Amino acid sequence: MTRPPYVSTVDTGVRELRAADHLLLELAAELALPEGAFGCTHLVRGDRPRVVLSFATTSEDTAPRLAAKGYGVTAGAPDGVGRAVVYPGSPELTGTLTIAELLARSAIGRVVVLGSSGAPPPGQSVVTRDHVRPQWQDGELVLTLMPAVGGVLVPFEVPDPTPCCADH
Repeated sequence: MTRPPYVSTVDTGVRELRAADHLLLELAAELALPEGAFGCTHLVRGDRPRVVLSFATTSEDTAPRLAAKGYGVTAGAPDGVGRAVVYPGSPELTGTLTIAELLARSAIGRVVVLGSSGAPPPGQSVVTRDHVRPQWQDGELVLTLMPAVGGVLVPFEVPDPTPCCADH
């Protein structure tokens, strides 16, 4: 599945990925994005590191609505490798699913498993932890998984990561 034609980037000044996810989900709900929309986070490096948001929709009214909220909005995506938070089928990716179910229910086009050269079998179980964040790679949404206890796979990104230096 490809991105819809109208893409807007929103720079909210957020510096943390978790806060960016929260804001993106909040904005997506407020905007009542049309079916088929995508909402992604993008890491911006350089002299002012931050996380920007992008929204891809089938309607050109998203950018003006975001600008009306006081955000800096530019046309287009900041890069081609956004991390998808909102995408077709994302609400359906909860609990334990097979690879085949995960692919059939969502816009994810492919899964890869860390440390594996081939694709996992369609019947392989994935424990989603209700947190599935694929990334755009060469125009396709790709979900990176990793092996877990019990012979299942889990998304590489954990829902509640331990902050760096949390034990200090």
